[in-house]
Amino acid sequence: MITLILMESIAFGQDSSGSSSSTTTTSTTSSTTIQPWMWIVGAIIVLIIIIALARGGSKDKVIITKEEHIKE
Repeated sequence: MITLILMESIAFGQDSSGSSSSTTTTSTTSSTTIQPWMWIVGAIIVLIIIIALARGGSKDKVIITKEEHIKE
């Protein structure tokens, strides 16, 4: 509900029907595309993070101790 109210206020804030003059400017921008190898690297990083979170959640640790008896 709050998000809807905020979006509505932004839309009304951009309404320019009350002003009598308007200016139009155009600019050219070049869009960059993401290379396929960047998608692969991003997917690998996400998988590493998911695996680290899944493995880090277990609190069970195994401790192995070995006792030696010394004969005198």
